[in-house]
Amino acid sequence: MTHAPDTRPSANQWWEPSPVARHYAPPPRARRQSGDSGGVVASAVGVVGELLVTAGVILGLFVVWQLWWTDVEGDRAQAEIIAGLDWTPPPAEPAGPAVATQHRAPEAPPVAAPPTEGEVFGQLYVPRWGADYVKPIAEGVEKESVLDTIGIGHYPDTAMPGDLGNFSTAAHRTTYGKPFHLIADLQAGDPVVVRTEDTWYVYRVTESKIVTPWQTEVVAPVPGLKAGDPLPELTQRFITLTSCHPMYSAKERYIVHGELDYWAPVSEGTPQELLDAGISFADGGL
Repeated sequence: MTHAPDTRPSANQWWEPSPVARHYAPPPRARRQSGDSGGVVASAVGVVGELLVTAGVILGLFVVWQLWWTDVEGDRAQAEIIAGLDWTPPPAEPAGPAVATQHRAPEAPPVAAPPTEGEVFGQLYVPRWGADYVKPIAEGVEKESVLDTIGIGHYPDTAMPGDLGNFSTAAHRTTYGKPFHLIADLQAGDPVVVRTEDTWYVYRVTESKIVTPWQTEVVAPVPGLKAGDPLPELTQRFITLTSCHPMYSAKERYIVHGELDYWAPVSEGTPQELLDAGISFADGGL
């Protein structure tokens, strides 16, 4: 029997390149240079991408801290300040809370002496902002020492609560507990109630407006009185709330003006406006 010749390559022939393969194979040096150049570019792109991702994560964490966590810390700190005042709550009767008697002109309200910088001397209640809303008021409007930590600041050299002139305040609209977050919701006639340790001062909103940061006449003794204008005899008792506008911007200021409606000693009871809003001081209350 005749066998066909064995055409299988020998062991040494499996790895021997064909003439065609030898002819088209790129030079080893050129192949390494091309690979090295592409590797450097790819590595650089990868590093830049990782840096951008890291920067994005850091920026996102900062936004969370700024917009959410500062509110959590601010609310907690402000609640602790209110509790730490340890002021005597208004009295109650067997049938429920005592309603404070309304005192008006010509009977002048008591006015406290100006406090020191950073000293907490008052509380703010705004029924339109909810039955659980109460924030501390401190002297000064420094961002780090008052607005970021305590809540509401009182412009130095403006009137104290109940006094003739303009009791002017400032607070954040966003972040750090955002005490004036809902300032734009206030409407003419809304009650805005300030309490010192011994006295209630019930103001009524008269107007709201948007101004530029340099329109400081909004906190003048008579709102709108510009620097250099003669100061008239003061006969009215104003309140002013100021905050940044629009939201998340300091481009402008949102302003709310009000005027004192009446005052009442805390020892006589609670303003009817607070009771109507469901604000209770039973068992220590707010």
